[in-house]
Amino acid sequence: ISQAIYNQIFHSFEGKSFLANIRETFKQPNGQVRLQEQLLSDILKIGKIKVNNVDRGLTMIKERLRGRRVLVILDDVDKLEQLNAIARSRDWFGPGSRIIITTRDEQLLKALEVDEVYIAEEMCENESLELFSWHAFRNSYPTKDYMDLSRSVVAYSGGLPLALEVLGSFLFSRSKEEWKSTLEKLKRIPDDKIQTKLKISFDGLSDSTQKD
Repeated sequence: ISQAIYNQIFHSFEGKSFLANIRETFKQPNGQVRLQEQLLSDILKIGKIKVNNVDRGLTMIKERLRGRRVLVILDDVDKLEQLNAIARSRDWFGPGSRIIITTRDEQLLKALEVDEVYIAEEMCENESLELFSWHAFRNSYPTKDYMDLSRSVVAYSGGLPLALEVLGSFLFSRSKEEWKSTLEKLKRIPDDKIQTKLKISFDGLSDSTQKD
């Protein structure tokens, strides 16, 4: 949903940045610094910006982005410290800027006193199947011989658009054996571990790229 909003409105801003999977990136070595570098590079439209440490990154964000009307998407935030390392204050950006945060923790948004909260609902089965099909078959509906497999994959996606898109793209043009193998992996993952489910697809896509 956040990606769709970003695609629709980013043209109206002087600068833009979509920081995906913040929760996972924060756990990685130098994850905070990497997010700061991406934010600066995206908005300033500079190929690569070097940030030496988190404090230096905060200073650079405040000094170089102040006054710019920007759109920033902060995807999958689960701790206040993550926001503090990237967008601690609205004053860091120019008038008319929009900071959109996606999180599973509604209390976090209340603590931030955000202007507006939108609660995204899971897609229904038919909507999920259609979205998945557009990516897996380039059509609004699965082919007949893949219908049962498609419904099974959709059921394990949790009704989340990103999972449906990633899994569909991964399974596009693959054999039934590959579909069944992917489905078996999904079955072994708890329902709340959607990031792990997505990792199956991302790793698979990476392997395919290397083979090509």
